[in-house]
Amino acid sequence: MRPVIPYVTAALLFGLGVYGVLRRRNAVLVLMSVELMLNAVNLILVTADTTARAVLPHSGQVFALFVIVLAAAEIGVGLAIVLQLYRLRATVAVDDVPLTEPSDPVGGREPAVLDSEVGR
Repeated sequence: MRPVIPYVTAALLFGLGVYGVLRRRNAVLVLMSVELMLNAVNLILVTADTTARAVLPHSGQVFALFVIVLAAAEIGVGLAIVLQLYRLRATVAVDDVPLTEPSDPVGGREPAVLDSEVGR
């Protein structure tokens, strides 16, 4: 088997996934692009396992299985975050997500002074 075709296909898939992560604004499309990159890595692992016989047999296929499990966990956590973001902000645009919490949640007002603290 010629390994050039799967390697080139995996490189194209990975490049398309990187482009999707860097250019997309929708969080769901960013997650799909990450999945595309993980599938490209799976293709490389399985191709390398079939072309180069390693000391451990089927090690590339085992690593590909681990990547599939990791991708499933990533999608579960990622979709939960996206759903919570949509509930709070009514949008899933990545550019609109604040990266830090506001330092003063009261809205710029001074904290209220208790009556017991005034007499001291």
